[in-house]
Amino acid sequence: MLMDIAGVDYLDYGHAEWDTEHATSTGFSRGTHRGDDFSREPLAATRLTPRGRYAAAYQLLSVSLNQRLRLKAYCADDAQPILDSVIDIWASANWYEREAFDLFGIVFVGHPDLRRLLTDYGFIGHPFRKDFPLIGNVEMRYDPDKGRVVYEPVTIEPRTAVPKTIRDDNRHAADLKDSDNA
Repeated sequence: MLMDIAGVDYLDYGHAEWDTEHATSTGFSRGTHRGDDFSREPLAATRLTPRGRYAAAYQLLSVSLNQRLRLKAYCADDAQPILDSVIDIWASANWYEREAFDLFGIVFVGHPDLRRLLTDYGFIGHPFRKDFPLIGNVEMRYDPDKGRVVYEPVTIEPRTAVPKTIRDDNRHAADLKDSDNA
């Protein structure tokens, strides 16, 4: 049975979020691959590359065998992500495909009612895409003079969520760390 369909955006897959003096990408980076021997070699030479920018991950469950299976379907075109609908196989895919369409912009061919599910009908863009601005495109508020909700351009300033300073103090001194012989 189909348990879930999750949209995936691989825009910055395999790239560290930021670089520091001590290269955090050699330790705790997401979506990187060190090779088969798991050595401490630099990750830039061995990055994983997905088949496309967008994909749909289908979570399947076998009730009789109590086993789970994840199936990924990659969209062939990054500019217009399109996949075939699986509603004919699993009727429960209806809302999951609408959610992936609304949040990621993946179009499911053959879906009987592909429209927005979680965002407003006038919403511009797809908020779960990696290139969608964190502050959004428009903001809405209730205008008592007009007696309705009005949409306006965003008035807040974007901010950077990355640390501005990286301290080089005794936490990073090699002689103060525990030795392996202890």
